[in-house]
Amino acid sequence: MTAHSVGEVMTRDVVQARRTTPFKEVVRLLDHHRISGLPVVDADDKVLGVVSGSDLVRAQAYRDGTVPPPAVTAGDVMSSPAITVHPEQTVPDAARLMERRGIERLPVVDEEDRLIGIATRRDLLRVFLRADDDIRRQVTGEIVVDALDLPPDAVLVSVRDGVVTLTGRVERRSQVPQLLHAAWRLEGVVGVVDRLGFRTDDCAAPAPPARTGRP
Repeated sequence: MTAHSVGEVMTRDVVQARRTTPFKEVVRLLDHHRISGLPVVDADDKVLGVVSGSDLVRAQAYRDGTVPPPAVTAGDVMSSPAITVHPEQTVPDAARLMERRGIERLPVVDEEDRLIGIATRRDLLRVFLRADDDIRRQVTGEIVVDALDLPPDAVLVSVRDGVVTLTGRVERRSQVPQLLHAAWRLEGVVGVVDRLGFRTDDCAAPAPPARTGRP
């Protein structure tokens, strides 16, 4: 089973700033492009940090008003170091990284750490726009037939709005959780309904050996 890579869903035309980009120009960039953050890069396009709307608001909120600050730039307010990903990393891995670090965007860098794209939560959610027929074909072909070595008509796979319903009978009871788990991990799947039976219970505890002789 394959997973989409970050490189397949990332935005390639990246709005970016330099360390010396003035504060007000960063605000203009965010407003003009209707984005909530952008990466800050050096002259070699290597990512130095990320500036978000929250960073800009925070910079203004903590001014004490007693001493006028010097000219504020992107480098002054950016969050650094930036958390980045590579294009070959999978979408689920990128989503877990975002959730774990509590961030909204991940600059995508090449093998020399140069900026080549950006992945936002919106980009990662595109995998849930997969057609139901596409998901159904993948469950049948890659899981039922290839992984479990069952005939394609052993399990009826139906998908509606990303919810996979599995109906039928597999050979062994242990194959049921395998099938459910594998279907759940596919991109675009938002739920799995279990209507499966089995022919052989290979999960039952073995019967205790018969006692012989006198008690």
